[in-house]
Amino acid sequence: MRSTKLIEEVTVNLLRTAVTTLPEDVLEAIRKAQKEETEAVARTQLQTILTNITIADRLGLPMCQDTGLPTFFVTGKCIPHLEEGIRRGVSRATSEIPLRPNAVHPLTRHNPGDNLGKGMPYIHFQPSDVDFTEITVMPKGAGSENMTTLAMLTPSQGLKAVKGVVLDTVVTAGSRPCPPTIVGVGIGGSADESVFLAKKALLRRLDDVNHDLELRKLEEELKEALNQTGIGPMGLGGRTTVLGVKVETAYCHTASLPVAVCLQCWASRRATARIGKDGSVVYSTEGFD
Repeated sequence: MRSTKLIEEVTVNLLRTAVTTLPEDVLEAIRKAQKEETEAVARTQLQTILTNITIADRLGLPMCQDTGLPTFFVTGKCIPHLEEGIRRGVSRATSEIPLRPNAVHPLTRHNPGDNLGKGMPYIHFQPSDVDFTEITVMPKGAGSENMTTLAMLTPSQGLKAVKGVVLDTVVTAGSRPCPPTIVGVGIGGSADESVFLAKKALLRRLDDVNHDLELRKLEEELKEALNQTGIGPMGLGGRTTVLGVKVETAYCHTASLPVAVCLQCWASRRATARIGKDGSVVYSTEGFD
């Protein structure tokens, strides 16, 4: 019942939803920021963002010209030919929605025109013992992706250095990731895992409360500090530089302390589909409990 054709259709629907409709938690955070902003230019920028979101949703058109790279997170039961179905869906979505063909060869810059190629789309699969499969897409634009950083700290540098990496990343990025941003932080693991954790953190809802009290405190402290930098919406000044900070951790080697920071622009696009074993599909931009 969960055929390649079904996965193709789900992929097209997910991408269409993600690039045209902002999740409610992100939308509400932008609305709140617009009301609380004290700088006139910042309020105008946030209102322009809100107007853009409304028009995109009404017309069914992408809210940003950079429709990003198609990044997929899959959990649950493995479906035969899952990758093939997703690849077909990405190709269709690129022409039908349309999506900007962003995927190119890293050296020759050859562009096949369908957002496909070696390693693209990116698909991360995490199996679990459930009777359904969840597919989440997170289109990621280059403006924010290019600001990703990785620091291989030593344990003696501690939490102060971790905070410094996050602050330096956001300040150095300035206006380039189209703030207000969402900041994903990965601490621990290996070098590659910390970067993955930082990107995975961006899938969390902004109103999601970290159950780890120490990490919750770190998220709140970093958000407050980053919003005091004065970078503001689109880098034009103001009190809203970030909409949220989310931290994910993993155990690491006793001699290392990897820290990665991954930024997401205000257009924090994501959509999820839960596919039952009978082929039924439920969609959400808020995720599932």
